[in-house]
Amino acid sequence: MGVVERLGSGPGGVSRKTSFSPVVDMSTRVLILGSLPGDASLAAGRYYAHPQNQFWRLLSPVVGVDLPALEYVDRLAALQAAGIGLWDVVASATRPGSSDAAIRDATANDVAALIATLPALRLVAFNGGTAWKAGRALVQGIETLALPSSSPLHTVGAAAKQPAWDAIGTHLRSA
Repeated sequence: MGVVERLGSGPGGVSRKTSFSPVVDMSTRVLILGSLPGDASLAAGRYYAHPQNQFWRLLSPVVGVDLPALEYVDRLAALQAAGIGLWDVVASATRPGSSDAAIRDATANDVAALIATLPALRLVAFNGGTAWKAGRALVQGIETLALPSSSPLHTVGAAAKQPAWDAIGTHLRSA
């Protein structure tokens, strides 16, 4: 799971943060890649744990399950049952706070190696501009989709984001 390691001492010290393990299985048809978990997610040890993050609400209509009403382990199970996997583009980086704009000294996850293990994969979707910019070069030979960020720092309302997120459903239903 994600880790926060303090580098340096005092107020000038910087935290090196590490992403979570991928949540995928052999039936993953859509892989959603974020950038790097924020502080609330790292503290909770869960993807998209910040209460204002719209991720679970945006995916609920896509999978037909009220994801926010479920316990975390059941949310992950519902995504996997629908064919959706999760991971992050950034394996580790220094970043004060949770803003993607503050990510420095990033090391990428081996996205291509993970994709090679997913025979049913049809789409790699990027949750937000940072994930898209950092990750699109890591994906070859498969369709990609840039999604508006689910982060509370991306202040566009969920209703405006929903049509883009709904496009994931097409890849879950396609043969």
